[in-house]
Amino acid sequence: MHQYPQQPSDREPERAGGRRTSRRARWIGAGVVGALLLGGGGFAAYENEWFDGNGQAVSFGKNHAPAATGTDGGPAKKGPTPAAPPTPAGDPDVQLPAGPRSEFKQTTKLDDGTIIAKTRLAGPKSGFEGDVWVWAPKEYDDPKYAKSAFPVLIALPGGNGFPANYWSDRSLGLQKAISEGVQAGTSLPFVVIMPVLNPDNKYYYDGSDIPGQPRMGTWIAEDVPDFARANFRTYKSRDGWAFMGSSSGAFVGMKTLLQYPDRFKAVIASGGEIVPDSPLWKGHQAEMDANNPEKLADRLIKAGGPDVYINFQIGTRESGKDRMTKFVQQYGQGPVKTTIRDIQNGEHNGWHYVRGMKEGSLEWVSKVLKGPRPEAG
Repeated sequence: MHQYPQQPSDREPERAGGRRTSRRARWIGAGVVGALLLGGGGFAAYENEWFDGNGQAVSFGKNHAPAATGTDGGPAKKGPTPAAPPTPAGDPDVQLPAGPRSEFKQTTKLDDGTIIAKTRLAGPKSGFEGDVWVWAPKEYDDPKYAKSAFPVLIALPGGNGFPANYWSDRSLGLQKAISEGVQAGTSLPFVVIMPVLNPDNKYYYDGSDIPGQPRMGTWIAEDVPDFARANFRTYKSRDGWAFMGSSSGAFVGMKTLLQYPDRFKAVIASGGEIVPDSPLWKGHQAEMDANNPEKLADRLIKAGGPDVYINFQIGTRESGKDRMTKFVQQYGQGPVKTTIRDIQNGEHNGWHYVRGMKEGSLEWVSKVLKGPRPEAG
């Protein structure tokens, strides 16, 4: 039986010069090959269906005007003004796409016909430019939800998180797990936003604005959510916003939630790290403390809220639960609502973290957040 390679620890000891080993490319590459080898006809499905339409322009939300592009991919020629999108009714929390609309290109197609697509985002607030992948559930194009907002799940990878976000790879099954959960009534139909986590493969930037470095904290906390609001029907309140991530991505999601509890409400933190550890923090202790989840949680407790929800996931065959348990014991009180989900026989990899989500974490976050409302908006 084929054995998937274990996802490497996303925070390995530093090499000379402060560079850390990255085997994420090998991990995801081997995972894709493994997925192709499983089951009869796997490669044919991969070749004929997964790539069908790749590279073509994609427009999310058929009730809205597509991005303004011509048939050659360039600026669209002048023509009739597109019809205005439906006006939301009944829920003042609904926010229609604010624009400017991004240009998306398909990267893969799922079995239910939904699309994962990619665009290039020049973050106006961070000054960083990077790739972002997106996925919308089939309910997003259902006419009965045309006036409704959808909850957003920002999915952050572990490892270097550059130049790709491995949650955009269909072999991990994140999007399929959400779709199946919707059908089973255990998951909300999330819009999933998958940005790159770091600006290069050289360092971990801890999803933070480290002095003198690319402003990755602003990228994750401001530019990426603004991008989602520009392109999708979203909720104005934090009730429609959450993170999920693995290892270093779990750290960034939890840290950002605790920094901005007025903007985000929950995080699924898998195999997560608890404290910042980028070598680039050297000489910047105060700034590092301002990005330390322990100190942020303590500050939130003393402030009395608002409530935030942290769902840790940890495989029983990986290390790190002691750090999670310690955090829960010290900071899981008052407005900091915490829980730990054990994934039986789980290891430090995305497949097992998705299994944990299917076994309960998706249902957990779906109960915390606000879902779309048919017809009423």
